[in-house]
Amino acid sequence: MRNLMKASYFKEFGELEDEQFKTGELELPEPGEGEVLVKIKAAGINPVDAAIAKGMLNEMLPAEFPVIPGWDMAGVVEKRGHAARRFDEGDEVYAYARRPQIKWGTFAEYTVIPESYLASKPETLSMEEAAGIPLAGLTAYQSLFDAADLSEKDTVAILGASGGVGSIAIQLAKAEGANVIGVASEKNHTFMKELGADHVIDYSAGDVGESIKKIYPDGIDVIFHCSRGNSLDQCLQASVLKKGGRLVSITKSQPEISDDIAFNYVFVEPNATELDHLRQLADAGKLKIEVSGTYELDEVGEAMRQIEQLHTRGKLVIKP
Repeated sequence: MRNLMKASYFKEFGELEDEQFKTGELELPEPGEGEVLVKIKAAGINPVDAAIAKGMLNEMLPAEFPVIPGWDMAGVVEKRGHAARRFDEGDEVYAYARRPQIKWGTFAEYTVIPESYLASKPETLSMEEAAGIPLAGLTAYQSLFDAADLSEKDTVAILGASGGVGSIAIQLAKAEGANVIGVASEKNHTFMKELGADHVIDYSAGDVGESIKKIYPDGIDVIFHCSRGNSLDQCLQASVLKKGGRLVSITKSQPEISDDIAFNYVFVEPNATELDHLRQLADAGKLKIEVSGTYELDEVGEAMRQIEQLHTRGKLVIKP
């Protein structure tokens, strides 16, 4: 095996211009105890990747340059470190690869990752589709079930329902048996309905809170906030949540809310057990991933600018 690998990387924080991102050969990482070296077949890209490249998370997650961005991946186990025995070499896996320090990301031919982060890749999905699940899928899963305790009797409004997180959240909520309101632009209404949304609302066509109240005048149980804009404020002003309702946000950590609302802010954590549950749902035909665009390693700058706009339908994927 070569001691070098091809990767996309940056040596300083910047404004996502093409010249910030270099494509070239870096040292091949060596797996330590409990770690594996994975040959990456596809890597999902997420808005947080752009935030990291701009230095916006450096106080929370310090970086060591050069930084290879990317936290999502699907690939094949290439080499096992000492005591890493859950998977065999050649096994197809996927993972949310965030480490405490940002350095060895997934926009590369290989990455080193704790074996405990890995789950078996869904058999029914391509590498590109599987690579779109980990961060978005775990974010939706942890928000709906760990934070909001969603159940089949609940009604949930998903704000930003056509994006990577929201599109998975629709499917997870429907698999649980909940009623789902999807909020996104009108051009994505058919897409949301195909995923299982019971009702769809265009955030640009009027007050989202008033629209929800027309459908559910007695209120709803859960708001899952995974968007920007003013849809959440409109929902809170219209009091769409029932007394004791639950609000979960992944974009706003301190919303102004009344005391009778249970609030949780979610910053997703690696969880192989939950990834395995997502694998089971995918292989049962209950979780589908739309890959709306693929990029090469030397196109990472373009991909970063696209994902930062927060108007991507489904997932964007890097192909090393």
